[in-house]
Amino acid sequence: MIMPRGQPLLMPVRPAFIAFSLLIALVLTMLPLGRVLWTPDWVLLLLVFWSLQQPQRLGLGVAFALGLVIDVQQSALLGQHAIVYALAVFGVQAAARRLLWFGTLMQALQLAPLFVLAHALQVLLRVAAGGIVPDWTVLLAPLLETLLWPLASWVLLAPQRRPPDQDDNRPL
Repeated sequence: MIMPRGQPLLMPVRPAFIAFSLLIALVLTMLPLGRVLWTPDWVLLLLVFWSLQQPQRLGLGVAFALGLVIDVQQSALLGQHAIVYALAVFGVQAAARRLLWFGTLMQALQLAPLFVLAHALQVLLRVAAGGIVPDWTVLLAPLLETLLWPLASWVLLAPQRRPPDQDDNRPL
């Protein structure tokens, strides 16, 4: 793929770094904050990020498995988060070629509807299963995820921006 002008060539990402970042997101999601609906879904944010940046390393299976883990931990309807995460990863991978041409701010704006749809689907599944209809604060979570996208992108791509080892024998 031809890279856009001004974008630096990134080093390969280590699979252990992807797993570690997803583990940190899982821990952040499992923090006992009570029933606060406006907190961002950290796992969804990182799944969307890594499926956009590294689609060959993270796919629908990982998203579905992490969704089942969240469902069990939160005692939610089994499969609720799993189907939402899988659909979000599918949506990002379908638009990945277009999204990668934009900077992080434009990516955030274009991913905002995906975050809104993901949370709306979670609310619909929860209500269909007999839950109560949440108030308007549930709309703050996709907004926070959209605002966190540039920061998450900068932090998660930082290890890949390191300069390569200098080799005197290499012509480039």
